Amino acid sequence: MAGWAFVVPALVMYGLFVLQPLFLTIQYSFYDWDGVGPGEWVGLDNYVRVFTDPDLLGPIFNSFRLLIFFSVIPVTLGVVTASLIHRIASTRFGSVATTVIFLPQVIPLVASGIIWGWLLARPGVVNQILETIGLGGIARAWLGDFGTALPAVGMIGIWVLLGFCTVLLQTGMAKINPELYEAARLDGAGWWAELRAVTLPGIKYEIGVCLTVTAIAALAAFDIVYVSTGGGPGRSTQVPGIKIYIEAFLQRRVGLASALAVALVVLVLAVILPVQRLTREDQT
Repeated sequence: MAGWAFVVPALVMYGLFVLQPLFLTIQYSFYDWDGVGPGEWVGLDNYVRVFTDPDLLGPIFNSFRLLIFFSVIPVTLGVVTASLIHRIASTRFGSVATTVIFLPQVIPLVASGIIWGWLLARPGVVNQILETIGLGGIARAWLGDFGTALPAVGMIGIWVLLGFCTVLLQTGMAKINPELYEAARLDGAGWWAELRAVTLPGIKYEIGVCLTVTAIAALAAFDIVYVSTGGGPGRSTQVPGIKIYIEAFLQRRVGLASALAVALVVLVLAVILPVQRLTREDQT
């Protein structure tokens, strides 16, 4: 009974602040409601609109494009970077490199968006560097150009998430038996062969965790996009989080926003559950 005294308050708070909002969101998704007056039951109409209206499908497609920048690239670069740092972990440079790479992770996302908004502006540091090295012809307002805005937001995501992936993967590498590396080196294995034969099989669980966290960050992105572009120019960087905010609080279509939110939850689960399943299979 004494144990329940600690568990029950946590369950109550979880139900109040997690489960209740989730169930209310599902309930609202079946109504045409402005958030103030009485709602009108519309059944699955909001869901049909979510998956047929180009204005609502566009943000979903944008979020999947961000998966490349927020998840695939940071995890891939994280494996390579962690492997290189692991080889020099005993040196002073290894500790410094880890600290520098992880630093963006401790900066608030809003601050990161503001900083990169300055750097990528037309008179920003990035364009000044390009002009200095003779590439001024490609300088532009990176976050204000229809063709480069989403990749530019993706670059911010890479900068933020690379440190997290690197440190987590480096921790996984530290648990690998050093004798495996020694045996590989005695067999003449280089860095790439060592990475492929020893490191990757030993950090499959950590890679799964990185893919899960970064995929959720990509599909549920809001802070960085809102601060850096606000979803523009046009709708080129509009993601589900931004669209939900616009529909619920600006257009006052709470039912439609709720349906999009529920669809987003389903999409997140559809992406991360296979990763989790593969991870569990590798652990058993």
